[in-house]
Amino acid sequence: MDLSLFLVLFSGVSFVFYGIGSFNSKRMISEYIRWGYKDYRYLIGGFQFIGGIGLLVGLFIDELLIISSGGLTFLMIMAVYVRFKIRDPLKMTLPALFYTIINSLIFYLTIN
Repeated sequence: MDLSLFLVLFSGVSFVFYGIGSFNSKRMISEYIRWGYKDYRYLIGGFQFIGGIGLLVGLFIDELLIISSGGLTFLMIMAVYVRFKIRDPLKMTLPALFYTIINSLIFYLTIN
């Protein structure tokens, strides 16, 4: 399995589960409240779910992979911004930063 396939599968599956968790996980609901985005939980969760599906389907359609990885990169940049804005410790910011890097790498590898 090459690196880009691994990254797409890892990120795609992760975002499908994160998206679903945004809809029904009590822990995720409390996190959205803590971040100050409780009214946007379904929207953000929907973007995560659709982005994850887009990555997985994008394995067969390069254009969809570019759009999905770019969108998820943007979403994760915004997540890092929110973490800094609410002064989360670095340990709690690292997952968003990690997924920012993964999705920007997928984007880069797909357009090259």
